[in-house]
Order: sequence, then C-alpha cells, then structure tokens
Amino acid sequence: MERSKKVPLSEDDCSAMLAAAREAVTYRADLKSSSVKPELRPADFASNFSTSLPDKGVSASSVIEDLIEVASKGLQGHASPRFFGYVCGGSMPVGAAADFLVTAWGQNAASSWESPSAAVIEQTVCQWCLELLGLPLDSGVGIVSGATVANTQGIIAARDTLLKRQGWDVFENGLFGAPDITVMIGEDAHSAPMAGIRYAGLGLGSAKRLATDEQGRILIEALRAELEACKNPPLVILQAGQINTGAFDPFAEAIPIIHDAGGWVHVDGAFGLWAHAVPSLRDRLAGVDSADSWAVDLHKWLNAPYDAGLCIVRDRNALVSAMSARGAYLPELGETWEPSDSTLELSRRARGVPSYAIIRHLGADGIREMITHHCVLATYLADRLSNEPGIEIMNDVVLNQVAIACETDEKTNRVLERVQQKGRVYPSHGVWKGRQIIRVSVINHATDQGDIDLLVDEILDANRRE
Repeated sequence: MERSKKVPLSEDDCSAMLAAAREAVTYRADLKSSSVKPELRPADFASNFSTSLPDKGVSASSVIEDLIEVASKGLQGHASPRFFGYVCGGSMPVGAAADFLVTAWGQNAASSWESPSAAVIEQTVCQWCLELLGLPLDSGVGIVSGATVANTQGIIAARDTLLKRQGWDVFENGLFGAPDITVMIGEDAHSAPMAGIRYAGLGLGSAKRLATDEQGRILIEALRAELEACKNPPLVILQAGQINTGAFDPFAEAIPIIHDAGGWVHVDGAFGLWAHAVPSLRDRLAGVDSADSWAVDLHKWLNAPYDAGLCIVRDRNALVSAMSARGAYLPELGETWEPSDSTLELSRRARGVPSYAIIRHLGADGIREMITHHCVLATYLADRLSNEPGIEIMNDVVLNQVAIACETDEKTNRVLERVQQKGRVYPSHGVWKGRQIIRVSVINHATDQGDIDLLVDEILDANRRE
C-alpha cells in the first residue's frame, strides 16, 4: 500500500466510507424480507478471517468490500422487526445515522473541555431520559455501555455509601476488613445485577436470595423476614421487568421498609423501567421513583444502536464520588459535568449522541406510543397462541414479554428449533419455573401486527408438525 502521499481523507478512504454507507442502507432496506438467522455459523467461515497476520496492507476500499461480502453471511438479524429474542432493540435508522457521525467525528467523550459538543449533547440526553422515565431530575447519570455496567456502577455507589454510613472509607481502606453489607436480591433476578454484585466485591454467594411468586416478583414477607434479621444497612436489588414474564417487584411496599432499615434500593430496570414513561403503564411500577439508583438500557426499548445504557443515582455526589478517577481533586458539580466523572470509563466514544437523535426524532409522545404498541402486540400474540391446544402461555402478559410452552420440554425445544431453522422469525430459548419455554420479546421499533401474525403462524405450524 502506497503511503508516501497520504492525506487526511484520500480518494481510497472516501470510497471506503461511501461503500460502507451504501451497504448500511441496502442491509437495512432488506431486513423485512431477509432471513433473521445467520446464513453461516463461525466454523463455516472463520477461515475467511482467521488468517495469518498480513505483512502488507491493502486498500481501504478493498477491506470494506471484503467485509461486506464475507461478514454479511454471519450476521444475526438483531435489527429485524421479526427478531424476538433476548430483549434486543432494533437500532433505529436515525440512531444508526447519528452513530455514523459519532464514528467519523472520533471524539473522546470523557471531557467537556476536549469534546464540548459530545458533553452537552449527552447531558441533554440524560435530562430528557430522567424526565421521560419520571425519575428525580437532579439525579446523577452516567452513559455506559449497557445494563450490566449500569447495574455495577449503581451497586458500587451503594456499597461506598452504605460503608460510609458505618464509618468506613473505601477510598482509603479498600474492602479488606470493611463492615459487612447484607445484599438481598430476588431468586428470579437477571444475571446482570448478579454480575454487578461480584464486580463490586460483595460476593454473590453471600447474597440473600428472596423468594418470589409465580411471576418472579419478590415476596414482601420474605423481604420483611430478611430485614428483621439484618444487623447492618442492607443493599436490596429490585427488578423492573422480569426477563421471562415482564413482571415488576412491589416497589411501593418494598422500598419504604428497606429505607426504614437504613438500606439502599437499586433497581435493575434494563427494559422494564421504560414502562414508567407511559401514563397508562405507570401504575405497574408504582413507587419505583423512590429508589436510590436505577439501571436502564438505551439499546433496548429506546432502540438506540449498541452499546448504550444509563446508570442513574438519586444522590449525584454518590455517583461522582464512586466513579471519578480524580481522587481528592474532584471537580465542583456545575451544570456541565465531566462525563468521565459518572462512569468507569475515562476514554469512550460519544455513545449518547444516537439516543439524542432518536429522542429528537420521535419526541416523548412517539416513544410512549412505541412502548404502548409493543405491549398491545404482546397481548395480541398471547391471545392468539392461547387458543391452540397443547400451547400454554406461562406468564401474565403485563409488558412486552411472552413465555410460551408446549406439552413437554422436548416438544418445546423441537418447536423452537424448527422455527429458528426456518429463519423467518426468531424467538429465543428460556427456562421458567422449571420448564423449557419459547421466549418472545416484542421490542423492535418496526415490528407490526403482520410480524406477530407471521410469528404465530410459524409457531403453530411447527407445533402441529412435531
């Protein structure tokens, strides 16, 4: 590759960027009709990439052309309106377009001085989301990669604050010899906050697992019993949106008694917290706004491109104190905060910009309409399938999640495999109350009733053939 005449943007570079943009448009335009499952799995085309380290480079345009030709065969249809697995948002086109700009601008979004546009845009996103989600407007917010990191940050902030209440300075003393923190979490909690407990050094094995009901909600009696036996201020992790059922913990009952015990309440609301933005759904999360911290994804129900999430902490000082790498030289908390003071990352891309574009594009009304529409479609799906002999809906459909089971675990697995192999739609696997399930998440911005009808037809056809 000739390097003697390199300029900031050569003709070759320009061709490569334009080719990538054209392919992006073509790929998105075909999502409705293309297979939702990958054409090839890793072993089938790994040799195209797993070659020896090249000594000589090649043109930028040829690299992009090769990526388009080879990698496209191994792409999962996560952005497809007919992808119903894993609670994945559809990466809305306006957000993807804004993400092009983020990559091209190449900003390190950690510093408001070095990247003022990124900082101000992201601060706006944080304020808009607090308003949308109905959470305290003076909360501290960090834009992170997703709910796993958001949960971890919230748990770290809780850890530091709870230890401080017991006279222990984590900054100076670390965790060795620190007073105990009792952690409580529901038996049916997601793995993300469990990972956060481990990452924060609190020990998942010592966490108290609270009994839950048939929908995965913690039982208040179980919480009361653990609180009565607790000697130190506890950290209690509640859930907004159980991964299989969509259910919500009883916040209005639980949070006051936790606070009475001097505890901190963290809410894993990766997708379910978005329901608090919709007036007609808000009563299902009554009291959630009185928690101390929350984790929520932007790449789920907002349909932002990967990766984007929010760690929200009621006491902004607690978040900044736990996250900032500036030690004793913490900046004053002015109106324009330093993004790096609210996250674990000191260097990162301006991942909040696509969410800004989506909120500007949809407006609050559009976001609420999208969430409501998905919940209506989930109910419609459950109603249609419940009429089929041998198919059981395993959950009360209170949100966008539907848990489906056939007569036996073996048949459930065979039906799911048949549906996935055809690739016209793509639900995912799960286990609920000891049974294998087909789990459906209705969360893509472009999913309509026709997509749900196709999903129903595919499940019914597979069930009748097995």
